[in-house]
Amino acid sequence: MLYPQRFNQFTREHADTVAAISCGLLLFLGWFALHLGWLGLAFLLLPAAYVIGGYESAREGLTTLFKEKELDVDLLMIVAAIGAASLGLWRREYHLIIDGAILILIFAISGALEGYAMQRTERSIRSLMSLTPDTARVLLQGKEEEIPISQLKVGDEIVVKPGELIPTDGIILSGYSTLNQAAITGESLPVEKTVGAEVFAGTLNGYGALQIKVHKPAQSSLIQRVIRLVEQAQTEAPPSQEFIDRFEKGYAKVIVVAGILLATLPPFLWGWDWETTIYRALTFLVVASPCALMAAIMPTLLSGIANGARQGILFKNGAQLEKIGKVRAIAFDKTGTLTTGQLQVFQVISVSEYTSADVLKAAASVESYSEHPIGKAIVQAAGDLDLVGAIQVQAIPGQGIVGIAQEQQIIVGNAVFVQKYVTNLPEELREMAQSWEQQGKTVVWVAKNPTPSPSPLAGRGAGFDVMGVIAIADEVRSQAAATITRLKKLGVEQIVMLTGDNEETAHSVAKAVGIDQVYAQLLPEDKLDVIRLLQQKYQTVAMVGDGINDAPALAQASIGIAMGISGSDVALETADIVLMADKLEKIAVAIHLGRRSQSIVKQNIVVALGFIMLLLVGNFLGSINLPIGVIGHEGSTVLVTLSGLRLLK
Repeated sequence: MLYPQRFNQFTREHADTVAAISCGLLLFLGWFALHLGWLGLAFLLLPAAYVIGGYESAREGLTTLFKEKELDVDLLMIVAAIGAASLGLWRREYHLIIDGAILILIFAISGALEGYAMQRTERSIRSLMSLTPDTARVLLQGKEEEIPISQLKVGDEIVVKPGELIPTDGIILSGYSTLNQAAITGESLPVEKTVGAEVFAGTLNGYGALQIKVHKPAQSSLIQRVIRLVEQAQTEAPPSQEFIDRFEKGYAKVIVVAGILLATLPPFLWGWDWETTIYRALTFLVVASPCALMAAIMPTLLSGIANGARQGILFKNGAQLEKIGKVRAIAFDKTGTLTTGQLQVFQVISVSEYTSADVLKAAASVESYSEHPIGKAIVQAAGDLDLVGAIQVQAIPGQGIVGIAQEQQIIVGNAVFVQKYVTNLPEELREMAQSWEQQGKTVVWVAKNPTPSPSPLAGRGAGFDVMGVIAIADEVRSQAAATITRLKKLGVEQIVMLTGDNEETAHSVAKAVGIDQVYAQLLPEDKLDVIRLLQQKYQTVAMVGDGINDAPALAQASIGIAMGISGSDVALETADIVLMADKLEKIAVAIHLGRRSQSIVKQNIVVALGFIMLLLVGNFLGSINLPIGVIGHEGSTVLVTLSGLRLLK
């Protein structure tokens, strides 16, 4: 029983190959029977070869003809083969039946080879699908119990033992280990993880046991989003492929009309005999078909998507792979993109009547309600202080935050914002703030009003005192400068930095990474305007960002690139390309991959059109027969498909 099951499984998985082998065997036996003069046996074997080898093509061609009212290239091949067989029976030149069978055989072999070539790309892409286990080991009342991933809930605690795959995204509650994140982020070296660190589904645990808390639904995990996006990328045709598809439909009709004219006019115009005329018309149907042209684009782009996924670059569809190679200008967000985004309080200076702890405590009381990285850094620095909850907290994007704590109105923000409430900023603090900003640090001013107004934003300029200033430092990414240099060498014409931070801090970071053009103190809508201005001059513009405030600019840009780990969900959903490991140097890799894909596509189109023209001229001059035409036609198709697979390396 085992062998029939394996045979049935093999035939299902390799149906095209089995059909091609069977067709070839029947063709050989039919030819041998004709050679021996056994016409009855030959006329039994050769039709079987036609049916087995051409069934799938005929089915697809007829389905397209009747359902979509369009002519299909597959159907043209079958018509040409049957036409050759009919001509052979009519003229009793049975070698023409062999020619038609050879046409179908080569077409079947070509289909099998193309199928295997595309399966290689599919396997490379779909290897993502096997990265997550089906079950997770959950702690329930102190006992471990395995449940399906789909049943996990936010707040569940799971146990992952050494050598196991992480089943879903979560936060480590206890344990220490190294995780291989290559499948998700493209990082070749394992990463150390301990309590408080986030782990991702599909990564491989090393030597330590981990207890992990689920902090988001399993279907929202990073790997599941990647899988959905990759599946979407496979089904969406880029503009170039859509153009080729439209071209093919019209081109097939032209081939049929031209074939009819070639089958009827030459005897009257050039005195050809009818056998030669019909034979060349049938050969024309074969060699003029645009199979190679149809295969010039999608195998290449799918291979590029698979290559990018292996390197931690997620292209959401083939169109983005096409566009990234044409980028002429790139805009970078600063915080979390050119910098690590891991802000820390560098220094606190207070005026004489307050202490540094007073300044931190006041700022943290209102910033504890903020999701902004600066606010989180202040709250983290004030962790040991006894914080008091604030009320009527209101954040003003790009400027600051206000609220009431211990019946005192607190203002935290940049100098421009605080000056709306404070008449004069202390000169010594101004000088210190300016010095910090020149060093690339962000300065936050803290002021309070002992007699708060009913509304947090009311009572401006009355009764507010400056408590002090807080310097926030954000480390520039180690690879940022090298990435900018590499992008310039690749010929990117304009590189700019966009930030809501002040001019001094912005220019300090820009100088450190090698960016000349800086747009500072921008609100989200201002970033959008800058992208539009760049598009007017450079057409294809990329935007690299990570936060919610970058989402409008990411959506407006020709190519939106998001940081996969530090990026917000909104940024990830809006962007066209995601850098899974937050590695800026992958941008240069993506551009190179896009340019290489465009180069290969152009090469494939030239090869496809070149073969068609060469075969058409050869057919008109009578230099090729039907089998040679089929070999040239199908050979070019296989050659172009294999050429596209070069991007897998």
